Amino acid sequence: MMFGAAAAAVLVTMSLAMVRAIKGPTVYDRIVAASNFGTLTVVLIAVYGFLSGRPEFLDIALVYALINFIGAIAVSKFVQFGGVQRPLGEDDPGDI
Repeated sequence: MMFGAAAAAVLVTMSLAMVRAIKGPTVYDRIVAASNFGTLTVVLIAVYGFLSGRPEFLDIALVYALINFIGAIAVSKFVQFGGVQRPLGEDDPGDI
C-alpha cells in the first residue's frame, strides 16, 4: 500500500515536471524539467519493479538513466552551440 502511494506521488510530480517543460520561461528551464521527468521515470520504473517483484526492472531503470543523462547533455550542447559537433576554436585549422 505504501509503495502504491509512492508511485502515485511520483506520477503527480511527473505531471508537474511536464507542465514546467511545456510552460518553462526559458529553454534551460525546459531542459531541466525534461531531465527531471526522465529521472522520475527511472524512479517509477524502480518502484514498479519492486512492487511486481521483478528485480530486472532495476537494470532497465539504470539503462534509462544513462540514456536520459546523455540526452540532456546532447540537447544542452545543441542549444548552446547550435549543433552537436565540436565548435571550432581559434587554433583549429577549419575544413581541411
